[in-house]
Amino acid sequence: MARGAEKKEEAKSAASDLGTPARVVEIMGRTGVRGEVIQVRCEVLVGRDQGKIIVRNIRGPIRTGDILMLMETTMQASKLSAR
Repeated sequence: MARGAEKKEEAKSAASDLGTPARVVEIMGRTGVRGEVIQVRCEVLVGRDQGKIIVRNIRGPIRTGDILMLMETTMQASKLSAR
């Protein structure tokens, strides 16, 4: 394998170790016992699931347009239920 191709493979595996970028499209609401978790809808930007919209639970401050680094893109959070 050529030296340039090896570097590309190393960069590709390092990027996948960091996660897959996803942009927050919509903030759906708060969940958790004390409302400390925010449920968001986000769009996967690169990878196998590029363009896919998924629902995730986020802990901490978040705004529409923020970029998340997701370790996996197949699992979704369950929908919020009305109490």
